[in-house]
Amino acid sequence: MEHVQQTPMGSGFSADSTAAQVMAGIDLRGRTALVTGGYSGLGLETTRALVEAGARVIVPARRPQLARDRLAGIGGSVVPMDLADLASVHRACQHVLDSEAKLDFVIAAAGVMASPERRVGPGWESHFAINHLGHFALLNLLAPLLLRGGARVVSYSSAGHHLSDIRWDDPHFERGYDKWEAYGQSKTANVLSAVRLDELGRSDGVRAFALHPGPILTELQRDLTRAEQIEFGWIDADGNVVGRGFKTPGQGAATGLWAATSPKLTDRGGLYCEDCDIAPLADPAGTMDEGGVRAHALDRESADRLWQISTDLTGVRSPWTSQ
Repeated sequence: MEHVQQTPMGSGFSADSTAAQVMAGIDLRGRTALVTGGYSGLGLETTRALVEAGARVIVPARRPQLARDRLAGIGGSVVPMDLADLASVHRACQHVLDSEAKLDFVIAAAGVMASPERRVGPGWESHFAINHLGHFALLNLLAPLLLRGGARVVSYSSAGHHLSDIRWDDPHFERGYDKWEAYGQSKTANVLSAVRLDELGRSDGVRAFALHPGPILTELQRDLTRAEQIEFGWIDADGNVVGRGFKTPGQGAATGLWAATSPKLTDRGGLYCEDCDIAPLADPAGTMDEGGVRAHALDRESADRLWQISTDLTGVRSPWTSQ
């Protein structure tokens, strides 16, 4: 495997940098962005920062009225969409295709984490379906707009990708379920998809990145009990955040915004970012807390294999692989 570019570049930012800092001086007037999960947690912070920089922002939302309420006074155009429902994804994408001339940025921030075992669609495991397959379908259905905009696509992965490679023989956990391994597999899928999309789209000006936003408590942890979060050392008995290195929402959104808009990433792609910079390769003997990206998430053969499997599962073909 070749990972020549997967080394920190010295971006000038850090783990402490905020959305406002990485967006300082960025002018997005005349640009259009789409942000999944753009009305909750880090997605909401992302929408806010993009609008403040002058962008028009489209927010697909499973709970459209809640999205409209939260975006009131901020901006953003809400489109109903449920990533767990492919028919809903098709409807939302058709609406966007009919209403937009191009997309300059897509930030895939929506997702679930450590959920109880749930089956969606034709029996797909919910993390794999929502975090990966729904976004795979979205990006490929919207490919005509990505091509016209020469879009930058940014997918929220996680340090959780350290927990599992793709379970090629049982991706839907039909032989026993583990919520953390399911989450880890889906986050590895997010990185591999960025690797493959960038490889396919770069000649047409479409570049893709994946990222770890850092440790932060948002609605993403809604399926974890308080007792679990105390046990992990994330919060104390009163619910106060005490986890080492935990970020504010503004800090958590910064890496995704940097990956989407930084001029320093022009002519780059297929990379995994963290702390507002390109992440280093992880030490094979290291821990998830030490950061970096695991080699299994960057493997090009795995990225191609996952793309083909995802095409077969969703029935959605991209303009790059449909011939």
